[in-house]
Amino acid sequence: MRRLFDEELDELDNGFTEMGILVSNVVQQSVDAFINHDRQAAQNIIDHDHDINEREIQLESKSFEIIALYQPVTTDLREVVTILKAVSDLERAGDHARNIAYSTIDVKGNTRVAEIETELAEMGQLTTKMVKQAIQAYVDKDEEAAKTLVEVNEQLTAFHDQILRASYDNIAKDTGVLIAAMNYNKVADDLIRIADYLINVGEWIVYLKTGQIVELKLMK
Repeated sequence: MRRLFDEELDELDNGFTEMGILVSNVVQQSVDAFINHDRQAAQNIIDHDHDINEREIQLESKSFEIIALYQPVTTDLREVVTILKAVSDLERAGDHARNIAYSTIDVKGNTRVAEIETELAEMGQLTTKMVKQAIQAYVDKDEEAAKTLVEVNEQLTAFHDQILRASYDNIAKDTGVLIAAMNYNKVADDLIRIADYLINVGEWIVYLKTGQIVELKLMK
């Protein structure tokens, strides 16, 4: 019975890791599409948004099945619950990547502010790195690595605030950049929301290791 449970749990672990990698890739692709004004790539992201949703449903179903069949306790139960909870945060992060793709589709005209787009590209790369860091922390069951996600979140918040200020400054100088600036702000908002969901994933990793539910931002 234990061997069967371990095999089921390994399958669940692998599925969660694969979903994390998928979300990481979609985040990077969505930012690239926006920066490059690539509507075709953005539409492809939108068309395949269901892939992430379906993985969430599969992993949730698998989690409930394991709980019902094996009635795990202590650490085993915490691992299943961690995936059950964290998978929802990954799915919501994927939703915000999809929103960035919608911003690419919606943008009108060719007005661009190169400096802001450079900052958005850097913010997107850092967000992608944060997704990978969160997933690696789960794979390693590394509580301390999960806690360091707060530091990345702070860097992303600085990017977010800087982009908003730059957008408003450019609008004040030239109202012709209004639509572009509004979209820059929307993308920055989506990226910071993705980071918030990854902080949630980090909190579930801490729960997995300690059995305690914490707020990582308050621990900083």
